[in-house]
Amino acid sequence: MNPIKTTQKSPQKRDSSTLVGDIRGGFVSFLVAVPLCLGIALASGAPLFSGIIAGLAGGLVVGLFSRSAVSISGPEAGLIVVVLAAIESLGSFPAFLLATCLAGLIQIGLGYLRAGIISNFFPSSVIKGMLAGIGLILIIKQIPHLVGYDADSAEEISLFQPEGFNIVSQFKMAIGQLNGVAILIAAVSLGILLLWERPFLKRIKWLQNMPAALVVVVLGISINELVGLLAPSSILKGNHLVQLPVADSLSGFFGLFTMPDFSQWHNPQVYISALSIALVASLEALLAIEATDQLDPQKRKTPTNTELKAQGIGNIVSGLIGGIPLTSVIVRSSVSINAGARTKRAALIHGLLLLVSAIALPTVLNRIPWAALASILLITGYKLAHARIFKQLLNEGIAKFIPFIATVAAILLTDLLTGIAVGMLVALFFILRENYRNAHRIQTFQEGGNERIRISMGDYVSFLSKASMVKLLTSIPNNAVVEIDCTNSSYIDSDVMNTIDNFKETAFQRNIQLIFLREPVEDRPPIPESISAMRSRHLREIEKIR
Repeated sequence: MNPIKTTQKSPQKRDSSTLVGDIRGGFVSFLVAVPLCLGIALASGAPLFSGIIAGLAGGLVVGLFSRSAVSISGPEAGLIVVVLAAIESLGSFPAFLLATCLAGLIQIGLGYLRAGIISNFFPSSVIKGMLAGIGLILIIKQIPHLVGYDADSAEEISLFQPEGFNIVSQFKMAIGQLNGVAILIAAVSLGILLLWERPFLKRIKWLQNMPAALVVVVLGISINELVGLLAPSSILKGNHLVQLPVADSLSGFFGLFTMPDFSQWHNPQVYISALSIALVASLEALLAIEATDQLDPQKRKTPTNTELKAQGIGNIVSGLIGGIPLTSVIVRSSVSINAGARTKRAALIHGLLLLVSAIALPTVLNRIPWAALASILLITGYKLAHARIFKQLLNEGIAKFIPFIATVAAILLTDLLTGIAVGMLVALFFILRENYRNAHRIQTFQEGGNERIRISMGDYVSFLSKASMVKLLTSIPNNAVVEIDCTNSSYIDSDVMNTIDNFKETAFQRNIQLIFLREPVEDRPPIPESISAMRSRHLREIEKIR
């Protein structure tokens, strides 16, 4: 008999087939990460270069220890408030670095305590709502950059703030400061990014492995430089371009790194700040990993406890060399995936390019217009918040759609963590609602001129079913025959048992005949011993009612 032939690729072939996509993904995420690392450091009240250091640690350190195939870590906007408060309360940046190192140790401890299981309790509708909300924010936040208003380069995840600078004021100021060169660069960039997805371009061989983002960046620089030659007064400069710190020597470059102040180890505020950073960074990492796993075309599942340990190691290294805290970042991960990344090599390439650029290419990177990078982020946001996602959730019913929409709306109106909390509360309401409805099934039929009602109890009947059971038993008419079928129940809560017991007391007065069905169905699969024992105990309690 001839052996069966398989078409499965060898690991070596799979590795080589994903290498080009990983290079594209790492390169594109690197382009996006540079200005965002700087913007988040600026918004956090930290030295600009500390954002680049966090990006390096996220790419090289977390990328090395993480078992996520496609996630990319680095500084994230959700940590801005925590970092800003910690730096202000501690009074010095080196003391804050010590808190960052301690936060990493706490995260490693959470990993060993298996706290990563928390991610399993987030409904898919809330995760999809988080992705769509971030996508809409990316789209809205990039519009000012597309028209040349680049005052806010931070990767914020909040649109409407009751006080201070927000997206509404951005739009008002952007309208009054339109820049023709930025609009031209944005129009060309968006055109290229949209055309790159068309089938006729994908059939051109020499274009297949070229990242569209690279073309966008090169053309953006070229257009701006050409404008500088033709009309020097109109060239984009200053905050219209990436602004990476430039060291004038090797010693100057190493001077950009900062060591923690270990003499602050006795300061209680250091430990309070460390705990705050660890909790927020860990929660955001778990949420980001759950969302990134859903974006992964191969739908691989990341071990969350290992991820917490990897994030902890990354934060220890970042704090030791002068970086702000890091976490898994959905925006950079999704940009990388969209560019073709399929393995963790993309994260390592992303980190390596950050290192090389910080040492050798700061002047080149500082020529990239924000309008070109904003175009890349806008297309990423469009893919995260595509209309088909809204349609898919709507088709799945209100129990999925309403938590999804609630998450999106709350993220747009507040911030990422608050939005997720709101989505979880709405999802919990629908879970309780379904539990209330499906704790039992009711069949009504006529037999011998009398109404016969069969109540089939569910598999797991918790105390949440008490209200629906009281309502049902109260509504049973006089002179009826009631069958309570517990043969499919592995657990019945004592509150529900007491409700049935109380009904039994009044049933005789209302001429209601109670029948309890106890024998299991013959063709039912075997039940584990522990569940069988549990069932027997509850059936004995029901027997007492009779």
